[in-house]
Parts: sequence; structure tokens; C-alpha cells
Amino acid sequence: MMLRRALVALAGLALGACQTLPDTPAAVAVWASSADASRKLERQPDVAILPAAVPVPDELVIDASQTDQAIVGYGAAMSDASALLLRDKLSPAAREALLRDLFGAEGLALNFMRLPIGASDFSVRHYSLNDIPAGETDPQLTRFSMAEPQAAQIPMTQAARRVNPGLVLMASPWSAPAWMKDSASLIKGQLKPEHYDAYARYFARYLDAMDAAGLPVRYVSVQNEPDFEPANYPGMRVTPAARAAFIGQHLGPLLAQRKRPVSVLDWDHNWDQPQQPLTVLADPAANAHVAGVAWHCYAGDPAAMETVRRAHPDKDVFFTECSGGQWAPNWGETLGWMIDNLIIAPSRAGSRGTLLWNLALDENYGPHLGGCGDCRGVVTIDSRTGAVTRNVEYYVLGHVSRFVRPGARRVASSGGGADLRHAAFRNPDGSLALVLRNGGKSVAALAIRSGGRAWRLMVPAGEVMTLTWRAAGSAR
Repeated sequence: MMLRRALVALAGLALGACQTLPDTPAAVAVWASSADASRKLERQPDVAILPAAVPVPDELVIDASQTDQAIVGYGAAMSDASALLLRDKLSPAAREALLRDLFGAEGLALNFMRLPIGASDFSVRHYSLNDIPAGETDPQLTRFSMAEPQAAQIPMTQAARRVNPGLVLMASPWSAPAWMKDSASLIKGQLKPEHYDAYARYFARYLDAMDAAGLPVRYVSVQNEPDFEPANYPGMRVTPAARAAFIGQHLGPLLAQRKRPVSVLDWDHNWDQPQQPLTVLADPAANAHVAGVAWHCYAGDPAAMETVRRAHPDKDVFFTECSGGQWAPNWGETLGWMIDNLIIAPSRAGSRGTLLWNLALDENYGPHLGGCGDCRGVVTIDSRTGAVTRNVEYYVLGHVSRFVRPGARRVASSGGGADLRHAAFRNPDGSLALVLRNGGKSVAALAIRSGGRAWRLMVPAGEVMTLTWRAAGSAR
């Protein structure tokens, strides 16, 4: 019965996903999620497009001739916790159904995934890929081992990639091996400069192993949250000067020698310290090897992303971690905050994609060892029954991942009034997509103009909508 329910839900989602464009070029398809959760990524009646009339005040204007960044994608992290739940708590058929729902073209079409290199707080034990007895060192990495990720993380990532062969991977370590650190522990401490070269080769060994597993990694960050030393799970402080030296003199030159390119992202931490990535990018040697800057949501303001991008317009922007949790249980408030801050604001600041934290957690917000005790996954997998619950994060991602395809370009969108948040995109097939939210307390009577055509739309307070339509003159 549980599998039947999963397949019925997947079939319903697939039916809707096949209709992301309206039946006629003279109409706009609308998908909506309401603040009261009565609508969750629900198809609404199409809206008729008319020849553009005289402009009205607060009109929302989409100008597809003004393009910005190319989109890589949207997704979440295959933490050890997520991988173990997928492997152990679902039947093969139910696992396949869920992976198709999350990654399939007829489902959410997620195509971006983050992988911890070694353990995070969402692991059942703390480990690195080169653990050795206390007091020993292994500068030649003779005891490097992928045994832990090969147990669950790699096979579950391979399963996701079979569903979506275009899946793009990013990888981040939570800590260097303990013997490389001044704390001699995975918990707290800093990387010793004498081990910079060995640590760069540690990255290369990991990337080679992932290539061999059929999982090429396109992006790496040097350190997850490098300004934080957690007390009860792996972490490592890496100052801007240390990151610049490690990237510019060790990791960057080594990765540049690889046949398969891998891009380095700096920071991978919160909005509250833009001076940190700016310091790294001010170092000429590091700058030459840094492709972009990655951001998390847990402190500061999204405006920091635009601050750094203005200073370095040649560098990519990515949003790479945010978790929902029981500290924010209200559906409407979380939906609105995440759409505003994790989708729309990063997009307008040049972000090429958004990654949330755990793809899946269980009913106890784990499994985890230290760290967050009430984080929420994109989906919840009940460890006792295998039942799957799609959380608000699932619908936040769905409002973009189903409609904004890899290679899409963000296009200019302006106006709409002070309470309206929005970002617009032009897909590789020429279709257009607009993600918007009414942040006000009353219904917004919206007038939208695009390419010499216009339409009107009523947007309830707190409502999130994704609109898709064909550009004027495009074929069906």
C-alpha cells in the first residue's frame, strides 16, 4: 500500500510536469503555493496573454533581451544520513519512485547535488578519508580510503545520476584528516601549513575516485563553514590568509593539471562576512584559481552576495547550504522566507544555483552525530515505515527546478510594487519562467508585460507563483 501511494503521487506529479507550458502560445501557465498550505505547487487556470496596452503603475516588466548568469541548477546534499535512509529504509521500488520524483524529468528535475567529503554532523560516525592511529602521519596518503562513501553515499548518488545523467556535483570537506591539524582531531583546529601539499593531494585522490565511480565533481570548496569550529562534530577553521595560500600555491595549481576541470569555490559560509571572500580574492595567486564564491543562510543578509559580485563580476555566485528545521515550523512563513532569500535574492545577485542541506532525514531529524538536532530534510523518510513526507523545502525547490532548466539565463525583471519579489529566466528552448511572491498582507492585482504582450494576475497575500509561457513568435 505504501508503494502504491508513492507511485500514485509520482504519477500525479508527472502529469503536471508534462504541462509546464500552456497549451497555446497566447496563454501563461501558473503554478501556485499558498501561505496556508492549501495549495502546494498546484496548477492554476491558464492566464490569457493580450497585446500590451498602455503601461500601468507598478507594472512588472520582463525584458528577455537583458540577460545575466547561466543557471547550473537546484538541489540538495547527499549527506551520509540521506544516503543511509535511501539505502536502508526504502524498498528498491520505493527508492526508485522517490529518486524519480526528486531527480526525474517528470518530477522535480533536481540536477545539482552537494557531497560532504568525509563526515559531517549528519553521519553516524566521525571519519575522514585518511584516518590513522593517533600520533602517526601519512604524507603520502598510503592509507587513503573511500570505503565509507562507497558504502552508501556513492551508490545512492549513482542511483540519482542514473535518473538524471546531467546531475552536477559539488563537494565540500568538513575537516581535513586529524593528523593534518593542530588539534590532532577531526573536531576543531586548523590545518598545519606543512600539510598543505598533502591536503591538496587528498582532494585530488577524492576527485580521481569519484571519476572512477562515474561521478565527476564539477565544483569543490576548500572548507565547509571555515569560520566555525563546532564543538561536537568535524570542523576546521581556515582563515582567509590560509585559504588564499592553500588555493593559490597548492590546490589550484594541482587541480589545473587534471584532465577533467574542477572549479574551486571560496567561502561556503554565511552572508555576514563578505570581507572574508573579498580578502581571498584580493590575493592574485588565489584569485587565478577561484571560480566563484559560495554562500550559506544562517547569518547576515543576502545583499552580501551582490557586494562581492560587484567587486568581482568575473566570479561565479552559488548558494550552497540552508536547512529548514523545527525552529521555523510555520509553512507559510518558511515558504516565503526561503523563496525570497534562497531563490529570488541569490538569483538577482547572480547565483547560478541553489543547494539546500540534507536531501532526506528521518522522523527524528537524523541520523546525526552532534550538530543540528532539529534540522529538516527536503523530504522526511520514516525510519519505521518508509513513508515519505514532502516538506516545504521540496516545494521551494520545485518552484524553480521544474521550470528553470540547466543553461537558462536570468533575464531582467523590474517593477511590480514594493511587496513583490521576483526573478525571471529564459530557458534554452526559448520559453520564459517567472518566480514571484507577494510579500504583502493583501491581494496584489498584478499587471505583467513581456515582449510586447501583457496579462493580469491576482496574487493572494503570501502566495508563491511560478509562471511559464512561450516567447512571442515561438513555435509550439
